[in-house]
This record gives sequence, structure tokens and C-alpha cells, in this order.
Amino acid sequence: MKFGLFYELQLPKPADAEQWNPDEERRIYHEMLDQVALADSLGFDYVFEVEHHFLEEYSRSSAPELMMAALSQRTKNIRLGHGIVLTPPAYNPPARVAERISALDIISNGRVEFGSGESASEMELGGFGVQRQLKKAMWEEATREITNMMVQTPYEGFEGQYFSMPSRNVIPKPLQSPVRRSGSRHPGGRRPWSPPAWAWARWASASRRRRSWASGRSSTTAWCARS
Repeated sequence: MKFGLFYELQLPKPADAEQWNPDEERRIYHEMLDQVALADSLGFDYVFEVEHHFLEEYSRSSAPELMMAALSQRTKNIRLGHGIVLTPPAYNPPARVAERISALDIISNGRVEFGSGESASEMELGGFGVQRQLKKAMWEEATREITNMMVQTPYEGFEGQYFSMPSRNVIPKPLQSPVRRSGSRHPGGRRPWSPPAWAWARWASASRRRRSWASGRSSTTAWCARS
């Protein structure tokens, strides 16, 4: 059994005030940093943090990559998880996601868990111009190519329905590598994809999608199913 933490950085509005205390955001951010540092010293296995936007009371966690970077320097062993990165391209350009995940993996000495998802609330979807009926397809297309960007040297490029990109070497590459752990060679000489990957899933087809990706150029190593 493993133990971990999950953060949304919730901040309810005070019942007796029109707005939040200006210091409250600073407080909850630094409390999270202190709590995770303590959890690391106690032997907790992982921490995951969400990405949400515009949800004033539900979540103030709009830039989890910065919190994960800060935690990488305050901890030694705990796994650092994105739970999740919003990967429809209007939220986060795919190449930028690949670069950030890889850089975080390097500065954390190979402790990243890459979770991806698509968002659900109209507040977020509308704020970034993401059409609800297209968000799952956007997530799948972008997430598949993000993993390819971390595999291929150079990335061969992509012409898709929701984003396109010419061939470029997307750098840096992640530190984690099954080859480094096992000493074996990857079939076809390709660089194996590295950080464990998770997907926020509410569809019965999620496991089939995982298997189809694993048989291609990139692979996901784990999926989180959610009802």
C-alpha cells in the first residue's frame, strides 16, 4: 500500500466579507509547500496537484507546474504528480507541456508522474474557447503527441485536426528511462518514453486507448479510472 496527498488549493469565500483576505492565497500556497515537505520526511509516496482555472472557491491551483518545481527543491523522495495537466491545446500548447514535464523530471531527479485530462466545467471550457463536444478528441490528440515529443529525436511533426506542428527536436528530454533502470535496449532504437502517465478517465474505452498507445510509438504506463 502507498500513501499520498492530493491538492486542489480550495479557498472558500468568507461568509462575512465580499472578498477574500489578500493574504489567503499566499497562506494556502505556503501551507502546501510545508505540508508536502513534511510528508516527504515521513515517507509518503506521492503528491498530486490539479490544474483548474477561474474556479474561485473550488481551486486556486492554476499553475501546478510552478508548485511542482518548488517542491522538487524542498523534497528528496516523494513522487511529484500532475493530477492533471489540461492538454486540449487551447489550455496548454503540446510542445510546452512536453518541455515542462521533461524539465521538471530533470530538476526533481526523475520523480515526475504525468497526469492528463480535458476539464469539465463550463467556466473553464468557455474561458479558453474549448468546445465541450470536442474536448475529449482534443485531449487524446494532444496527449498522444506530447508523449511522442518526449520519445522522438527529433519529433517528426504532426498535422492534426486540433493542432499542427513542424518537425522540431523538443528539448529537454525526461530523465526517467526504462533503459536506464533495466539496461535493455528499446525496440527499433527509439528512446523509451519515461515519466509514468496517468489519465483522468470517465470512459469505458480508457483501457483500450491505453493499450493502443502502448503498441505505437509512445506508451502510457498507468491509467486512473474515475466514475
